[in-house]
Amino acid sequence: MDLLIVEDDPVIGKALKQGFQEATHACTWTRDGLKGLEMARSQQYDAIILDLMLPGKPGLDVLKEVRAEGIQTPVVLVTALGSVEERVAGLTAGADDYLVKPFAFAELLARLDAVCRRSGNRPAPTMQTGDLSLDLATRRVVRSGVEIELTPTEFSVLEFLARHAGQLVTRKMLCEHLWESDWEGATNVIEVHINRLRGKLDKGSSKSLIQTVRGRGYAIRATP
Repeated sequence: MDLLIVEDDPVIGKALKQGFQEATHACTWTRDGLKGLEMARSQQYDAIILDLMLPGKPGLDVLKEVRAEGIQTPVVLVTALGSVEERVAGLTAGADDYLVKPFAFAELLARLDAVCRRSGNRPAPTMQTGDLSLDLATRRVVRSGVEIELTPTEFSVLEFLARHAGQLVTRKMLCEHLWESDWEGATNVIEVHINRLRGKLDKGSSKSLIQTVRGRGYAIRATP
């Protein structure tokens, strides 16, 4: 699954992101409600994990605007607000499920799977971008019929680029995807991973799959 986490608590946010990545799911984490709303509008996720008490814009307002704009991405609310009235308010606003903190991560995974199954929004087990194929379950990568061995980090970088095929992906976006929500460190480590990926993906090919957008970031070709 490709998940969006909107959670301002740094401990919970980091734990969720690590847990999802260990379960081989892609995820993006933001601590701000307004930024979360913008991300839900601009990218199609398999599900959204949304806190209620957020800076920028309250989670309930984020949910209401998402639904008012016709975005049907499954949403699971995770919050410390657990009264019957608060649960009813969240579900009435359009949430698919409601989980009160503290909760077991395994239960959250099960609930996400259930809401995706009910909505018919189950993610495809493979991704196809031109002559590149990624199996998200086995992490198998094939280009032009040739299987390519990648490290876990290389696969995560490639998967993120593939999910944004044809779009600009900045180094900061990649850093935040791999490590922290609000990354402010050096981004040259991304160049190292990109160069290694190119060395593996472009072997035997006349065209480079990952294009550099000078001074801005990278873009993966949407067509072969």
